Amino acid sequence: MAELQARDLKLIQYLNEAYGKEKELETSLQAHIQMASRDAYKKRLRGHLKETKDHAKQVQKRVKALGGKADAGPVPDIVAEAAAAVQTGAKKAAAAAQGPLHAARGTGEAEKQLKNAKTEYSDEHEEIANYRAIETLAEALGDKETVKLARSIRREEERMAGFLEKQIAALTKEVVREEVPSDQRASSSSRRSSSSRRSGSSSRSRSSSGSKASSSRKSTSRSSSPGSGGSSSSGRSASGKSSSRSASGKSSSRPSSGKTSSRSRGSGRS
Repeated sequence: MAELQARDLKLIQYLNEAYGKEKELETSLQAHIQMASRDAYKKRLRGHLKETKDHAKQVQKRVKALGGKADAGPVPDIVAEAAAAVQTGAKKAAAAAQGPLHAARGTGEAEKQLKNAKTEYSDEHEEIANYRAIETLAEALGDKETVKLARSIRREEERMAGFLEKQIAALTKEVVREEVPSDQRASSSSRRSSSSRRSGSSSRSRSSSGSKASSSRKSTSRSSSPGSGGSSSSGRSASGKSSSRSASGKSSSRPSSGKTSSRSRGSGRS
């Protein structure tokens, strides 16, 4: 068998890390499904378990296409196969051990499921990071098939993480209902009052913004109206015309005055 290139060895390494995490989560999800009491939650976990198994198969197939062996390293000889079997067995044992531990966590049913959901949420983000790294690596190495595979799986992991984020909020509220006396919780009226205060603050902010905008429009209107300081050239022009008319008036009044005086003197001599 031809020696694998550095690019293929690195791709196989990253794909094997993702493969190992997928196999680990298969066992954890099975334990969480058995504990889940909310129908929608249990159904989604079952669906994701199916996705997880499919992800492992897709990654394993891609590793083989690159010339490697899932969990075995780049050279598929007898020693490597034995090492892979031991490694896979150890991961399954670790995942199986998590089941009883998860079952013992929390003081009530809702809190146990909440802690499981938080663990699943963390696992999903680890997987998202794995596939983001594989996608980026494959892009840098020009491996379009691996890019397509990693992107497709990453998007499914992101959808599951989004579901779990909502589930964590719902389960936390259920913990409050189960374990905190009603007189120690925020009342619905106080929540409505808080909401009303936020709404009132928002209304005042909008009103203030409207008043400022109106004031700005009025100021602009005054500065652009005739006779304002902004129309000084027009004012000067009008003033010039007025002065001209006034001067003209003075000039015409003097001759007129002279003629009158002349007539008066003539009349007196007669």
